Amino acid sequence: MEMEFKPLYGETQKRPFIIAGPCSAESEEQILETAHALSKQDVDLFRAGIWKPRTRPNSFEGVGVIGLKWLKKVKEETGLKTTTEVAKANHVYEALKYGIDAVWIGARTTVNPFAVQEIADALEGIDIPVLIKNPINPDLNLWIGAIERVYKAGIRRIAVIHRGFSAYGETKFRNIPRWQIPIELKWRYPDLTVICDNSHICGRRDILSEVAQESLDLNFDGLMTEIHPNPDKAWSDAKQQITPDAFRDLVAGLKFRKVRTDDVAIIANLNGMRERIDHIDSELLQLLGQRMEVVQEIGTYKKDNDISILQPTRWDEIVNRAVERGAQSGLSREFINIYLKAVHQESINHQDKIMNT
Repeated sequence: MEMEFKPLYGETQKRPFIIAGPCSAESEEQILETAHALSKQDVDLFRAGIWKPRTRPNSFEGVGVIGLKWLKKVKEETGLKTTTEVAKANHVYEALKYGIDAVWIGARTTVNPFAVQEIADALEGIDIPVLIKNPINPDLNLWIGAIERVYKAGIRRIAVIHRGFSAYGETKFRNIPRWQIPIELKWRYPDLTVICDNSHICGRRDILSEVAQESLDLNFDGLMTEIHPNPDKAWSDAKQQITPDAFRDLVAGLKFRKVRTDDVAIIANLNGMRERIDHIDSELLQLLGQRMEVVQEIGTYKKDNDISILQPTRWDEIVNRAVERGAQSGLSREFINIYLKAVHQESINHQDKIMNT
């Protein structure tokens, strides 16, 4: 499905689009204190969760409609535009009733096409920005499907929010970034606004700047960060929230790099380095082609001697040796595993054809 998107507000911004505010609206005082502090900074949207989808019951699930009254007061007192999460049609109706300027669809909702369609139907004919977080699982098509449903409702001011993906096991992230997924999405839809939710990726304060900078280096269009006047006492996601002052320092420390340059010398140097990369890529492809020729020889030999395609012990040896050598060349274990899985699958496909001819 071909889609053309518009900027969230007016012309495309020259600086990152900034969304900031508390994870949850807890009280009118907390909301207004945070908003007034952020109104002195370059914040485009003030965020606050009104309805909170929680993993387990008996957790704080948001203050509900009363919080929308507080957000309306934020707009009146500070002039900041406001946004909140919606998970069903009634949330959309209530948010619009109180003048919310934009809504976002959360990760737990994006995974459910029925819920997304319900929200899209409620938004039909309404011209407000809609932000769509990635699904909790790393499924690009599911993310695109949610975008398409909202787009078919007539919404053109759409942005996506990359908040990372769930994974089993311990990592330094709350949700693993898997940068290649939002990069692929941006490649398919160049005019789609892509925003990094560094709070949910990190789940902790000490690496918020690191992730924010990486997203900007990857040409993301903005940031969504959770801000609280007293983060340690927040009712939800306390560990990943920071104060307004800390947020000001975080933004001030970021480097906003140029996407393009007209400097002839810089362009010439880049083109020279890119030619070297093209040459190396060509050699790599030739070597991979030669590797597959050997794979076919092995496949024929296995067929003639009635040996199965898969050899688990041999595969373990290849992986362990490659990870060790890759580390010496500065290559991550994750990259080596992804690369080897792709090569291994292609090898199996070649040998499978031989076995079945």
